[in-house]
Amino acid sequence: MSGAVCGGGRFNISLKCSSQRDLCPASFVIILPLLSFTGTDHFTYLGSVISTDGGADDDVKSRINKARHAFNILRPIWNSKALSLRSKIRIFNTNVKAVLLYGSETWRVTNTITGKLQTFVNRCLRHILNIRWPEKISNADLWKRTNQKPISQDVKKRKWGWIGHTLRKPNDNITRQALDWNPQGKRKVGRPKQTWKRSIESEAKAAGTTWPRLKGAAQNRVRWRGVVAALCSTGSLQE
Repeated sequence: MSGAVCGGGRFNISLKCSSQRDLCPASFVIILPLLSFTGTDHFTYLGSVISTDGGADDDVKSRINKARHAFNILRPIWNSKALSLRSKIRIFNTNVKAVLLYGSETWRVTNTITGKLQTFVNRCLRHILNIRWPEKISNADLWKRTNQKPISQDVKKRKWGWIGHTLRKPNDNITRQALDWNPQGKRKVGRPKQTWKRSIESEAKAAGTTWPRLKGAAQNRVRWRGVVAALCSTGSLQE
């Protein structure tokens, strides 16, 4: 980087890397006149936590904390006798669940992450229904009484809805191009990590379709809604 201005003067920044592996070092320091920049392994961008490992664990932890804060602020509503259960659930979906799932479209979801999200949601729903220990209720009955679906389906619906929106963008759009981008170079020995791209390919395969077919279907909004419904259900997608 060159030509940056600081305090009326100009300075140059150069970062030398000995190999391709060092292009994005996890820890480095850039010292400038009156300024100092230190490398980090995670940072917050537009409300989401970005990590160097590409995982969503840090972001999910942050979203759960923010959703818990939103839920606690609304405790007078959950404890109110004047509001119906239907109204409380609508408020929960729009003011707590929306905070929890913000940015989930690009999460690399694992069973551990899904479990943490579901545990938080179930705990909130039990509080809204005023179910306290030693009272018990199964998750199936809990979701039925509150008109909820498993959190994994909510994440899938948001993800595939966003994918369809992105696929309808022009081919020269950076976000659109990122969906087809494949990293270059050799990977480490061992089992490949589950990535966001691999997860959508496996979900498409489970629904009986392929990524190229989905790219074509996304151009029609009405058709895409049916595709998303099939992808988020246990059934297969038939054309």
